Amino acid sequence: MPALLRQLSGLGGCTNPIRLDGHRTEHHLNRDTGEIGRVLHHLDSAELPAGHLLVRCNNRRTTRCAACAEIYRRDTFHLITAGLRGGKGTPEEVATHPRVFATFTAPSFGPVHNRPTGPAGLRRPCRCGVRHDQDDDALGTPLDQDRYDYESAVLWNAHAGLLWRRFSIYLRREVAKRAGLTQRAFRDHARLSFAKVAEYQKRGAVHFHAVIRIDGPGGGDTPPPAWATVELLTDAIRAAASRAQVPGPVIDGRAHSFAFGGQLDVRPIRGADLNGGQALTDWAVAAYIAKYATKGAETATGALDRPIRLIAEVAQLDISEHARHLIRTAWALGARKDLEHLRLRAWAHMLGFRGHFSTKSRGYSTTLGALRDARAAWRRDQAAAADSGPDGTTLVLAHWVYAGTGLTPAEEWLSATITPAPGTEGEPTHA
Repeated sequence: MPALLRQLSGLGGCTNPIRLDGHRTEHHLNRDTGEIGRVLHHLDSAELPAGHLLVRCNNRRTTRCAACAEIYRRDTFHLITAGLRGGKGTPEEVATHPRVFATFTAPSFGPVHNRPTGPAGLRRPCRCGVRHDQDDDALGTPLDQDRYDYESAVLWNAHAGLLWRRFSIYLRREVAKRAGLTQRAFRDHARLSFAKVAEYQKRGAVHFHAVIRIDGPGGGDTPPPAWATVELLTDAIRAAASRAQVPGPVIDGRAHSFAFGGQLDVRPIRGADLNGGQALTDWAVAAYIAKYATKGAETATGALDRPIRLIAEVAQLDISEHARHLIRTAWALGARKDLEHLRLRAWAHMLGFRGHFSTKSRGYSTTLGALRDARAAWRRDQAAAADSGPDGTTLVLAHWVYAGTGLTPAEEWLSATITPAPGTEGEPTHA
């Protein structure tokens, strides 16, 4: 039992680990001669207390694994912060470049219950005549379900990623136009960088939060030209968002077309060191984006966070009728041959959205993979320093195969008795 407890504690709180069968052997390797020496450490899954090697699931969803999602959230925070104030290989000079925080919403598919704001920030009654509480289950649901455009709502989610790509193309054109440059010449003067995350509104429609920055022609390492200002960037974003449009399918004689909604919010980012913390700060933006990086459609559905295999399952799910209708619409549309490329049935649990939740341009900052690799390298260095002498290094021979997912009831009970340190990271230990 103590050995099993030690193995489970190495998961750092992961509740849905991957189970692996196999073995791993570490040999001493002489750096000078290349000779393979003594065995430093041998691990066989059959000899472990759990009967398998348990590794973290690394799922980004809070509803699936809170511990792994917390690491993903913190990594996203550092990724966004590095693009705002430097660090992790990004120069600190990016903090002086023009930067904005923009929110792009979906268009209306029909009136829904909401909490409208009146003068002086006072809450006005909803169209239904009720002042809804912020936790009211009615929020985001249609006032008239029979007249809500569920077809367009699902197809909007399915085309949202393509619309963002179209917007990013238009944005470069709009910035170049305001600078008096051609698109080809623009590359020699400046570069646009961004990081964005997708969020589900209560009504089940995806919208995007993005940090957008103007750099010099060499990226974050070079200063932007004198004409690059926050005001120019804001104006270009508004123009590009209004122009971006993606043609959709024709269904039963109705031609669909997709564009962003009219509620576009663009705000300059001012570091706390520049304005005493009175405006939107680097930290606030990074924390806001990181929070939504670990959420999915369950924000709108309340429960569903995994693929649906049979549409009959939907009737048994603890979700709102609005979410149920969206899922059934995605399922029905997914049966059409002309919409096969959208894979709507595979992504019905995501209400049609199949894009990545967090994306960034190449030059914005570091990557999530680089952050994970840095942790892995640090762990390897620590192990190598402990197991090899000054004249040697370690050769690892390993073979692993998938054996399942999750914990046994007894392991779950034991894991519940462990309180991991916040943000515990790393591979399991097997002492």
